[in-house]
Amino acid sequence: MGNRKKNKKPRGRGGAGQNRAAGEAYLAKQRQKPDVIETASGLQYSIREEGTGKSPDEWSTVEVNQRILLVDGTVLKDTYHGVEKDRFPLEEAIDGLKEGLPLMKEGGKTRFIIPPDLAWGKRGAGLKIGPFATLIFDIRLEKVI
Repeated sequence: MGNRKKNKKPRGRGGAGQNRAAGEAYLAKQRQKPDVIETASGLQYSIREEGTGKSPDEWSTVEVNQRILLVDGTVLKDTYHGVEKDRFPLEEAIDGLKEGLPLMKEGGKTRFIIPPDLAWGKRGAGLKIGPFATLIFDIRLEKVI
């Protein structure tokens, strides 16, 4: 009979139509929640904990703990359980984070739901983020540098 594992397709990035439909459904569902705010660009966010420190601007570098998920719950990255935090210049972030992180203050935690047009759009990214994927970022802004 042969090796069945050889014929199994690995869980991939999903197709453009499938990702778009799942993302639109998720965004519509979140839009109904009273604590979710939606900006003119389509970025959705909910503040989990208010921060008290400074807010980043477009030229800041930020240090964050973050959990990045697809709308189906697949975890793409999680720094909360490790020792290393993520550090990056805001100017190099995807558009959804460029818009969202300046809304935060150090010490705050926010959930961002980023539609494809503010993420990686039709090209996707790497092997895990497919075309037109909506992303969920649970971010604690640890430090503005």
